[in-house]
Amino acid sequence: MPRKLGRKTDHRMAMLRAMVTYLLDNGRIETTVTRAKEVRPIAEKMITLGKNGTLASKRQAFAFITKEDVVIKLFDEIAPKYKERNGGYTRIVRTGPRRGDAAEMAIIELV
Repeated sequence: MPRKLGRKTDHRMAMLRAMVTYLLDNGRIETTVTRAKEVRPIAEKMITLGKNGTLASKRQAFAFITKEDVVIKLFDEIAPKYKERNGGYTRIVRTGPRRGDAAEMAIIELV
């Protein structure tokens, strides 16, 4: 069962879409461990869509990722880089507690 992250479904999906878009755009993001664990499977799915390269998979990516130029980057630059790799495109590195509320922080990055 997916984690709810203390948000209603539409808010949670909007947050995850934004995080996946930012991760694919910049290659790494710093967030809480729980959010990173939720972003990972979605980001990996998007990269797999990019590896397929079909029109249908491109449309699926456009439906989820919020920026058009990030989808183009995904299909032209990111996905070909992982052509020989079967999954495991991201890495989660724990960075310790956050100062304000001691939430466990992590960096999720493309390998």
